[in-house]
Amino acid sequence: MKKIISICILLLFQLVEAQNYDRFETDQKWLARIEQLAPSQTTIKDVGKKNILVFSKATGFDHWVIPHNAEMLKILGKKTNAFEVHVKYDIEQFEKKNLKKYHAVVFNNCNPSGPDRDLFADLLRQNTSLSNTEIKALAPKYETNMLNYVKEGGGLMILHGGITVQNNSKAFSQMTGGSFDYHPKQQTIHVQEVDKTHPLVKAFKGKGLTHFDEPYFFKNAYFEYHFRPLLFMEVDKLEGLKKETDEKVVYVSWIKRFGKGRVFYSSPSHNAQSIEEPGLLQYFLDGLQYVVGDLKCDDSPMAKP
Repeated sequence: MKKIISICILLLFQLVEAQNYDRFETDQKWLARIEQLAPSQTTIKDVGKKNILVFSKATGFDHWVIPHNAEMLKILGKKTNAFEVHVKYDIEQFEKKNLKKYHAVVFNNCNPSGPDRDLFADLLRQNTSLSNTEIKALAPKYETNMLNYVKEGGGLMILHGGITVQNNSKAFSQMTGGSFDYHPKQQTIHVQEVDKTHPLVKAFKGKGLTHFDEPYFFKNAYFEYHFRPLLFMEVDKLEGLKKETDEKVVYVSWIKRFGKGRVFYSSPSHNAQSIEEPGLLQYFLDGLQYVVGDLKCDDSPMAKP
């Protein structure tokens, strides 16, 4: 009898958890809640307002959190008066002259389609009448523009699925710190700070972040560990792994230098409910300050395991 009761309680918990992570719109009630929870000041004060491009067009898997992230970033910028946030969807933003308008670019879950995983080719295919041959020749120009933009001092912030923008490109992977491999099912994940004293993770107050998310695994440049890891998850705490691995931890957020520019990646989060965590809001705000060069911190590469 006790066993039956325990199973019923577990099933009820799973049902409630699933319901709690249903999709919802960015209505006024939710926006007001984020406005209330968002920090009112930046960590580094008395700096000039920065222009931020939040690129939010997915041509492949369409994460439902995209509009929520865009609104959240606009609220952070407006409430602190530190950022002018421009949400855009067209490939023209990656022309050299347009990239120069921005202090940083945010890849907001702008997943391309598979198997090519080439966002710029997808955007050309959707918005031009060019032939496939012409697209194949032109798309690399936009990738080069983005690589050079960061190398020459621009900032890049990548949210969750934005890591896949050019997922099969070695050069892009080396800039971002890795490429997406796969993820098990969504589940409750406790991500922890690699170094609790690092300025960029102080928002979590030494307690990490527990949320419901897709646990991302990575490939390509990830295993060069040419980044400063910030958050990790323990592999043996995860369910539904699709591949055997010797890794005990997977880093899910990091920062790195690329030329004169700075990159910040955060796998959290897949669901808009995570944005309601004040620590994560502060983390994203600090990440923006890092990529535009206002927040100075240790971003030297970690030692390879």
